[in-house]
Amino acid sequence: MKHFPVFLDLKDRQCLVIGGGSVASRKVKNLLTSGAKVTVISPQVSDELKQLAHDEKITVIEREYQTTDITVAFLIVAATDDSTVNAQVAEQAHNANIMVNVADNASLCSFIFPSILDRSPVTIAVSTGGASPVLARQLRMKLETLVPSACGRLAGITEEYREKVKLHFPEQEQRKSFWENALKGPFAELVYAGQDTSARLLLDDLLAKGYDENPMGEVYLVGAGPGDPDLLTFKAARLMQQADVMVYDRLVSKPILDMANRNAERLYVGKEKDNHAVPQDKINDLLVKLAKQGKRVLRLKGGDPFIFGRGGEEIETLAENNVPFQVVPAITAASGCSSYAGIPLTHRDYAQSVTFATGHLKDGSINLNWEQLTQKNHTIVFYMGLTGISVISEQLQAHGMSGDMPAALIEQGTTRNQRVHIGTVATLPQLVIDSGVRAPTLTIIGEVVKLHDKLHWYEPERHVQETEFSRNKTQG
Repeated sequence: MKHFPVFLDLKDRQCLVIGGGSVASRKVKNLLTSGAKVTVISPQVSDELKQLAHDEKITVIEREYQTTDITVAFLIVAATDDSTVNAQVAEQAHNANIMVNVADNASLCSFIFPSILDRSPVTIAVSTGGASPVLARQLRMKLETLVPSACGRLAGITEEYREKVKLHFPEQEQRKSFWENALKGPFAELVYAGQDTSARLLLDDLLAKGYDENPMGEVYLVGAGPGDPDLLTFKAARLMQQADVMVYDRLVSKPILDMANRNAERLYVGKEKDNHAVPQDKINDLLVKLAKQGKRVLRLKGGDPFIFGRGGEEIETLAENNVPFQVVPAITAASGCSSYAGIPLTHRDYAQSVTFATGHLKDGSINLNWEQLTQKNHTIVFYMGLTGISVISEQLQAHGMSGDMPAALIEQGTTRNQRVHIGTVATLPQLVIDSGVRAPTLTIIGEVVKLHDKLHWYEPERHVQETEFSRNKTQG
């Protein structure tokens, strides 16, 4: 390890910055965030530094650096555009045992500025020892997606309760177990959701119950989106990493499955038409059973769990059994697939409303309000409509829709295997046969489909061979 990581308390400490340009400005702002008293010495200073001085946030001395300037400094930054001056400052600081940072010259530094993720009081610093500041910033940006913005509030609340927890649990191992269970369960998630009052009430309740070796778990009902893993929400990615068990559907793509905790137990409960690996009521009961075993259960569903995803049925059972749960919405297939196909669902010139419809009901029928679906200036999106595509085509035309109305089939939308098949309402049944399209496929009907030729932008490089994910799909 080239540099030993430490966190300095700079509150009200005298810090000296030699230089007045853009680099010096960045260093000054970093020091100010820690409460330091900053003095800048330079013959010329930037407008930004002048404004900070005007606001009485820093002191600016507009002259050349002098050797006596370092005597009052706790920490020094040399950020001039003169390498000779920077080296002189560094040498004098080293001789006086004062910490010094020299911009863009790690060999002269006794400390370096890391790339900082600030979730005060939680602070995460990333450093490459000066080898690649850009890489350090990129790593910090990745951490931004993993560390919730409310992490600092969570740390603050746990600090409030430290003494209370000590009173309830005299043994260190008990306290450790208490906090581990609390921080990986509903208490932390309530804070992340902005429900601090409810979080405190829950923590009080946990303390009142005392040490529990078998605490209740929690279920995360997470939408996996239409297929592209980059479309996952930050919250979804975080919960996927902390789950103990993953219960997942057929339509969740392999790249998304690979993003989940690799140590989590994986249970496949996928359903195909007339072939349910696990019936829905059994899935509901399974979620309850796993949570009551104290496990954090990731229920991962393709698309959005509340749009034809039967998520409502699952959380009904959880609520009836007093199992804590949270729902993480996702980009639904209609939004994701239409965007990647270059087909806006609404458009001032073509459609001012849109309807999401399912291609088959619970009993396998297609009993929809066809008259409503055939209104003008309207877009229809059918989920799970392939097996009933002939009925859909016939009924729409029977209720007044022109057979020439543009229609699109979007197969495996947003993934590398995406294919878009363009036809009309009348030609949809034959288009399904001729194209060999298979589920998951979304059907879009409306004038907006005309825009595909002009607006399509996503041209994925298709696999030479179909992936396992695509082979597992059957028409439905």
